[in-house]
Formats: sequence, C-alpha cells, structure tokens
Amino acid sequence: VLDSQYGMYVWPCAVVLAQYLWVHRRSLPGKRVLEVGAGVSLPGVLAAKCGAEVTLSDSEELPQCLRNCRRSCLLNHLPHIPVLGLTWGRVSPELLSLAPVDIILGSDVFFDPKDFEDILTTIYFLLEKNPHAQFWTTYQVRSADWSIEALLCKWKLKHVHVPLHSFSADKEHLASSSLPGRHTIEMMIISLAQSDGT
Repeated sequence: VLDSQYGMYVWPCAVVLAQYLWVHRRSLPGKRVLEVGAGVSLPGVLAAKCGAEVTLSDSEELPQCLRNCRRSCLLNHLPHIPVLGLTWGRVSPELLSLAPVDIILGSDVFFDPKDFEDILTTIYFLLEKNPHAQFWTTYQVRSADWSIEALLCKWKLKHVHVPLHSFSADKEHLASSSLPGRHTIEMMIISLAQSDGT
C-alpha cells in the first residue's frame, strides 16, 4: 500500500498484523494498546478504530517516523491518539511514564539484527511493568542466519508462533511481498516466561 500523496509505504508485515487485529476486533474495545516502531501505524490505527485505547511510538531519533504516525492519525480522523518518541534499548522518561498496556504491537521491528537486543530489552521492560501484557509481532524472515529465539530465552520471554492461515493472512495479496526475493512473514505472540509455571 503506497500513499503517493504523502510518500508513506505500508510493509506487508503491517498488513498481516492488521489482519490479526481485525480477526480479533471484538476483543479490542477498552484494551490499552501500544504500537512500537509504528511508522505509518496501520495496526495501531486499526486497533483504535476497533475501540482500543492506543498510543503510537517510534524512535525519538527519527522525527520523520513520528510525523508519519501523526499524519496517519489525522488522515484516519484520530487526532487525539498520543504519539511518543521511544528509542529501543533506552530507558527514557517517556518509557518510564507510560500508562499500563495490555497489548504491544510491532510489525517488522525485527529488521536489523543489531537492533534485536535493544528491541527485546524494551519489550522486556514493558512486560515486567505489565506482566499480563502480550507483544504481538509480525516479521519477515530475511535471512536463514538470524533468529530471535536465543535472545527470547536470554530475556526470559516465551513465544507462541501464530500460523498465518489461522487468521486468513496466508493469502497472496496479504502476506506476499513485491520486494526482491521471496520473504516469509511470521507472527508470534511474546510474553513473560513467568517463573511460577504459568
């Protein structure tokens, strides 16, 4: 999806995550949702349209991304959604003062392996503050060489793979990419691996 008027591109991972939200839309009203690395914010905007209380965030070092978040809100008649600068791996006043969350969304945040640990540091911090929350994330497998499984283990996080066919996101127009090479999109739900066995 390309909005040529504003030069905003929606990556396939965001479309797949939005499809998951749409299938689960009846559970969203009243849920407190934070989208990280939001960019154009398709999943967060959809969650807000479905009745969730949404906060959007992207790196404080990427003002263009924060502008895109705000622009998406305005284009979708959601001018009151808060947009925060949150940089992965940095404990900032914005991160410390975040309201409680139930669901954290992240589409294609696992893009550059050098960022994986910073992302999971931030997610772990948020889940520690909100032990019942879940991180819903979609990502493109760009290389057979990288995996976040070892880092999830290190940060005491558990994950459940969500098969795309289980929420009708395996259709060619949703999960395929016109980008060079064939990339597989995966979805997982990450939560604290609590020591009490739950």
